[in-house]
Amino acid sequence: MNDQQLLRYGRHILLDEFGIEGQERLLAARVLIVGAGGLGSPAALYLGSAGVGHIVLADDDEVELGNLQRQILHTTERIGWSKAESGRLAVTRINPEIRVDALVARLAGQALDEQVQAADLVLDCCDNFATRHAVNRACVKYRKPLVSGAAIRFAGQISVFDLRRQDAPCYHCLFPEADGIEELRCATTGVLGPLVGIVGSVQAAEAIKLIADMGETLTGRMLCLEALSMQWQTIRFKRDPACLVCSGSGGPQEAGR
Repeated sequence: MNDQQLLRYGRHILLDEFGIEGQERLLAARVLIVGAGGLGSPAALYLGSAGVGHIVLADDDEVELGNLQRQILHTTERIGWSKAESGRLAVTRINPEIRVDALVARLAGQALDEQVQAADLVLDCCDNFATRHAVNRACVKYRKPLVSGAAIRFAGQISVFDLRRQDAPCYHCLFPEADGIEELRCATTGVLGPLVGIVGSVQAAEAIKLIADMGETLTGRMLCLEALSMQWQTIRFKRDPACLVCSGSGGPQEAGR
């Protein structure tokens, strides 16, 4: 690292658990963020400012006035922009040293597989079960750690699914995919603006811990926040031996059958 980088990232480097080695791991990392909305906004800003060397920001939506109450990547002047491009601009303005790729697309199929395979870590910051399960399947297939977050109304949740560990559960173990599940959307039910900031910031913290290889992550635990009473609850869960996605998978080829 050069002198400017030592100055920029000095407050992280001062942490004994982090140090120069942890910062160098961030600088060398490639992170895929699926969703540039309420959760992806704080996650992208914190990971970019922390010095993650390559961020891929994927979202097929455009910035709308109703997003600005909570999606802090975007501004009034950028209404009508693609969220991925708006997010790329916001992150690179904070840290012009890193690379941010804007993917104006809803990742699926081969495109999703390619992006997950190329990433060191994936953040699920989307707003629908179909995408969450698709991202989970790809992360299981390529053994990539997944940091998942969700928020609606006054409730938020965060967990980590790190299939590099043989005993780790996947997202499907906790939330089995099923037809007929009614999804709650912010557009129809509302969401407290700072709540998505809290959840997305915790996602960024877990991602940094995973990349820097420090501390204990949320693998096997889900943090749940009820913002009206501002109370946290921890739910512990294990791998489902009958899981249709991760049970018996021994590697990318087997997991992808």
